[in-house]
Amino acid sequence: MLMISKGSICAFTLLALAALCGCDRDKGTPQGKRPRVAYITNGIDPFWDTAIAGAKVGAEEFGLDVEPRKPAQGVTDQNSIIESLLTKRIDGIAISPIDAAGQVDLINTACEQTKVISHDSDAPATKRICFIGVNNYKAGRQVGKLVKEAMPGGGSVMIFVGRLEQLNAQQRRQGVIDELLDRPVQDLNNVKFDPQTAELKGPKYSVLDTRTDGFKYERAKGNAEEAITRYPDLGCMVGLFAYNPPQCLAAIKGAGKAGKIKVVGFDEQDDTLAGIQEGSVYGTVSQQPFRYGRESMRILAGLIKGDKSVIPPNGYLELEGVVVKKDNVDSFWKDLKSQQAQGKAQ
Repeated sequence: MLMISKGSICAFTLLALAALCGCDRDKGTPQGKRPRVAYITNGIDPFWDTAIAGAKVGAEEFGLDVEPRKPAQGVTDQNSIIESLLTKRIDGIAISPIDAAGQVDLINTACEQTKVISHDSDAPATKRICFIGVNNYKAGRQVGKLVKEAMPGGGSVMIFVGRLEQLNAQQRRQGVIDELLDRPVQDLNNVKFDPQTAELKGPKYSVLDTRTDGFKYERAKGNAEEAITRYPDLGCMVGLFAYNPPQCLAAIKGAGKAGKIKVVGFDEQDDTLAGIQEGSVYGTVSQQPFRYGRESMRILAGLIKGDKSVIPPNGYLELEGVVVKKDNVDSFWKDLKSQQAQGKAQ
């Protein structure tokens, strides 16, 4: 007959109680195990490396495990990522939707199963909890002002962007157009968009066309090369995604027109910042991507804990676009490298 001592019974009882106390009654997850969240981008680009650095720093700061996901094949790939994460019972998702209108049902399904917020580009028709990002229409107008500074006498402009399915791309483009054509500022909640194909003329500036490249770098450069050939008097190229200004600059240098065609951009790729330093790029507008990542983690961590105070007023945490020109590019780049290094340290 097996004899069990009183000490053994007490030890067993304590172990059992510890196991029970170590579980979350609502989710069945052990206490001390950090919630798992995903940070989903809209593609692969150095811009997102900086945002992911912010997400890694924020995850460590706010007690999360973050899984960065970068869809390489557009919206289909992004949808597959969302579906896969839901099967893993992920605790939260921060997403930059590629096609907000076309992804409403899937994002709403995700909202029913986990905490979902958007960053960089919004999906306002969904049940996402909040959005983190610049006011893309306002930032587009900042870009338009830079074009005016670069070409004070007026001239012709071409716009280059990866996709126009994304709401942020539509808003940026319209902000540039409205600023160049001296139109009144529109309400962000009711922006009217000009058609992509028509040439748009104002008193001093004309927008010849908007070219998309499907997030393909070679096509982005090819679009710029074609524009140089087609429009000999082209005055300025505007790149609305992070990789567009460097590809425009490469095409301009290849054609021997550095300095003759101005470049104004969005975001903070190294080639863009180096171009500002050397004078071949006039300026750019940074969205502060590091803060996209960190703020996403802060809000998701609060939501998972049931803290609704982290939700920004009206469901929108607006980050200011930072204008970078020759007078501040050195300090800006130094800070950017520091942020990127923090992410690598995690």
